[in-house]
Amino acid sequence: MYSGKGLLVVVSGPSGSGKDTVVHSLISKHPEIRISVSFTTRGMRPHEKEGVDYYFLTMEEFNRLLANGDILEYTEYSGNYYGTPRSEVDKRLEAGETVVLVIETNGAQNIKKLFPDAMTVFLMPPSIDILKERLYNRHTETQAQVANRLRIAEKELALAPRYDYCVVNDQVEKCADEIFELINKVKQR
Repeated sequence: MYSGKGLLVVVSGPSGSGKDTVVHSLISKHPEIRISVSFTTRGMRPHEKEGVDYYFLTMEEFNRLLANGDILEYTEYSGNYYGTPRSEVDKRLEAGETVVLVIETNGAQNIKKLFPDAMTVFLMPPSIDILKERLYNRHTETQAQVANRLRIAEKELALAPRYDYCVVNDQVEKCADEIFELINKVKQR
């Protein structure tokens, strides 16, 4: 049952499912929904911006924040670390905001343990072939890195039944609208 305070929404799915693109569409249509910007130790991609897409940290900075308890959850994915800033999430939930976390499947399971009322959404690609195409068309990784992401994706797809909702990302705008409808449905409970 929805508590009436802020709502934590977790969006995850395999690499290439379009998590960031869909959530950015959701936020652009509904600016009252806030995205929690994650920490990462991976390098910045050409189109990304510091503090908008991620907070890009060195491994030393990440470990210091982790040791201080400033990271709510974290995971290692494909050789890089990703984590959720604790203070940002706590502050926004206390203010009654809807906060979206775009995190990997390991992190999603950890958040659900810490926040049982969190709404979890698994973003599915329309097909494995389309997922492969999306990953290769990014041109940000080597073929070996893409192959590794595809191996990880197979395991992640098997986790979809653990989520409150599964949404297929076949059209970004439609997918964002569907997630917004689910958010409203949960808030009306």
